[in-house]
Amino acid sequence: MLISPAYAQTAGSAADAGGYASLISFAPLLLIFIVFYFLMIRPQQTRMKALQQAVAAVKKGDSVVTAGGVMGKVTKVEDAFVEVEIAPNTRIRVVKATLAEVTGLNTKPAND
Repeated sequence: MLISPAYAQTAGSAADAGGYASLISFAPLLLIFIVFYFLMIRPQQTRMKALQQAVAAVKKGDSVVTAGGVMGKVTKVEDAFVEVEIAPNTRIRVVKATLAEVTGLNTKPAND
């Protein structure tokens, strides 16, 4: 009634080409995901893997920073815990998984 017969007949041919058109419209989303993977996800995974290796290899004398921001020097290492000296004669036990940064024995401070 309100739709002309010619318009209704052309709608069927547009549906036939819909598979290829939907593939073309999906390509930018796929490209964005690939760019996200190489620019954001993959570097983050490598940083996390390096941090996990550093935490697993922490030893006495290393300087550490916890996730809470506490800085100190490692005095004792256990399986799941690390004893950190944060001031002279002040030691705390910290879970190894909460270490955010591990620096070696002979590293310079950032401001030197």
